Amino acid sequence: MIKRSPLVLGNKSLKDVTDDICAPVERFPSKGWVGLFLGAKTLLLFYIAVLASVVGIGIGLLGMNSPVFWGTMIVTFVFWIGIGHAGTLISAVLFLFRQKWRTSVARTAEAMTVFAVMTAGLFPLLHTGRPWLDYWLFPYPNQRGPLWVNFRSPLLWDVFAVSTYATVSMVFWYIGLIPDFATIKDRAKNTLRRKVYGALSLGWRGTARNWSHYEMLYLILAGLSTPLVLSVHTIVSFDFAVASLPGWHTTIFPPYFVAGAIFSGFAMVVTLMTLVRIGFKEFKNYVTLDHMEVMNKIIMTTGLLVGYAYASEFFIAWYSGNQYERFVFVNRAFGPYGWSYWTMVTCNVLIPQIFWLKSMRRSIPVMFVVSIFVNIGMWFERFVITVTSLHRDFLPSSWGMYEWTWFDSGVLIGSFGMFLTLFLLYLRLFPAVSIAEVKPVLNVGYDDKGGHH
Repeated sequence: MIKRSPLVLGNKSLKDVTDDICAPVERFPSKGWVGLFLGAKTLLLFYIAVLASVVGIGIGLLGMNSPVFWGTMIVTFVFWIGIGHAGTLISAVLFLFRQKWRTSVARTAEAMTVFAVMTAGLFPLLHTGRPWLDYWLFPYPNQRGPLWVNFRSPLLWDVFAVSTYATVSMVFWYIGLIPDFATIKDRAKNTLRRKVYGALSLGWRGTARNWSHYEMLYLILAGLSTPLVLSVHTIVSFDFAVASLPGWHTTIFPPYFVAGAIFSGFAMVVTLMTLVRIGFKEFKNYVTLDHMEVMNKIIMTTGLLVGYAYASEFFIAWYSGNQYERFVFVNRAFGPYGWSYWTMVTCNVLIPQIFWLKSMRRSIPVMFVVSIFVNIGMWFERFVITVTSLHRDFLPSSWGMYEWTWFDSGVLIGSFGMFLTLFLLYLRLFPAVSIAEVKPVLNVGYDDKGGHH
């Protein structure tokens, strides 16, 4: 068996682990963190101003028109939901498969999931144009008599899927944090800090009974979260797949969307972990190059799956003999939006192939750049699916282009302000690596005969 390097570097003792992981929470924030936070907060304020304008003046500020009624809002919604996928996958699925390398990256990936879903959740609400009536989306006994929501609409299925996913992800993330909150409470020298973290730790004492209940609940939540990884993006893909529009009603959409979501989610984890390693030097021993390399392998694999989906879509359009379907795909690649199609293919299929080289998989600058390109490509994928299918439909007399405005750019860029503000606050206030999970794998490596030591 191949000799593997340990999961935690630097010959750490149990006390070192606690000190290192609690350090960012306990010390005064660094200049780098403050600079990033101020930048993210400025972007968030800009985002709030853009959204206030869109709600106050009207949805017409965005580029939506006839025939392209779905634009930036839906494209960016699907993009952020996709990013929220890797967290639950790393945490729940790899936990069930007993993959020990997940321990150092799981907490931050879970946090990323929660913040990405929170960011995504705003878009469908705002896309309605009258967000103050959004409570009509929820099917509850009401004063509107027999007027119920349309249970046959995939947009309603989204409400159920996304709200369930958000709830389970938040509970799963919070349960994992409880033992670490208790550790921070015990170390706190400030009364307010002790009270706040004491309340968050729900009276955790670290007894055998506490651990027994905790492990059982964590396992149950992991089991519940796993089908959600598949179901949420499958249901998001139904927004398109159950329509009768050429280019949308494709049976490959559910698996193709799930693979794309894992692809973009892992790319975002790599982006964030690279920044965490640079910003918090003590985390380099916990989030090692081995961890990053494994994630890069997953990015490369899911990139190939997504490439296969693109190719099979073209093949099926040709093989079906349906002239409308053929037209949509030829128009996608060679029509007025051809530039966005080839941007998507380059970023999602070609660029990740650099990870076949081990030196590239283990190079921090390379993986950072590739992960950024992947997420650009995945946003363009959703743009291509949404806009190119709508802008030229059955009647040439009703063809039109999506009129991109700076409000569209503001909505897209500003959403990153919301996400990064939440993420930077998390790094400052919560332990970013699970102390309770890293300690048991401290000395896990493999000897030449394949046994643990």
